[in-house]
Amino acid sequence: MTTKNIHEANLAEVRELSATQAEFVIKPLYPGYGNTLGNSLRRVLLSSVKGAAITAFSIEGTTHEYTAIPGIREDVVDIMLNLKNIRFKMHTDNPVELSLEIKGDKQSEKDGDKRVVAGDIKLPSEVEIANPNQVICHIDDPKYVLKMHFVVESGRGYLTIENASEGRLHSDMIAVDAVFTPVLRVRYKVENTRVGQDTNLQQLTLTVDTDGTITPREAFEEAAAILVNQYKALAGKTSVESTPAPGTNSDDDDSGLMLPIEELELSARTANALINNDIKTIRDLVTLSETDLKDLKGFGQKALDEVKEKLTELNI
Repeated sequence: MTTKNIHEANLAEVRELSATQAEFVIKPLYPGYGNTLGNSLRRVLLSSVKGAAITAFSIEGTTHEYTAIPGIREDVVDIMLNLKNIRFKMHTDNPVELSLEIKGDKQSEKDGDKRVVAGDIKLPSEVEIANPNQVICHIDDPKYVLKMHFVVESGRGYLTIENASEGRLHSDMIAVDAVFTPVLRVRYKVENTRVGQDTNLQQLTLTVDTDGTITPREAFEEAAAILVNQYKALAGKTSVESTPAPGTNSDDDDSGLMLPIEELELSARTANALINNDIKTIRDLVTLSETDLKDLKGFGQKALDEVKEKLTELNI
């Protein structure tokens, strides 16, 4: 069965604010769709994007987490909490065993306790660490040799310590409850926008922060793909044919929206300003609000008035 009553959402803009933060602008949306999409994407981003974490570890000379270690400033519980903050990127789906061996040196007697960080862990080619400066512990005895082993696994969401204990590769290791998600924070904002004469529309801006093991764009696309797969399984044989975005018309005789911007017969200054901002067709133009147009480089109030007058003449 096929119906035709909703339009396809458009990813209008991606603003990369840093290597680990980006904003995704989705518009135009029918009223209410901003919160519907924003909430569902946020929940999937925070819970279902694939990542990696330590699920078990051992320290030579200890048998359980409630132990003080002679030669180490922290106890095992403190070390466990520090291990949970190490961010891994894995190029395999299989569990990987890592090791660390480091000795407190003479420098620790002179300058204080020797700091042990994630970068001291020996890594195979299929594992990377995004935050090598993450502290694991401090050695306060220059003669002490710290030997540790870790199991790193990939997964989604959250692994409780009970489930981690049941699935341990080595029974003598201490299990860790693991947070796999590489997405640290997701915020979204819903604003009003317009397309042509239609002012009752919404714009969704989604801000995604990751831990550096995945880019915000990769996380966003994976979350969207997860939602598509889930809904596709529920839709059965019913399909929905996308209609144009609000403010546009799909009739064949309205194909004029794809005409080049020069067809509006604007002044050379206004036309050049639009073309220089990558607005090359009438459709490109009518999808922008007055605020969007005012923000264009080299596009002032006089040019805006001229465009509005031309669009009114064409009844767009």
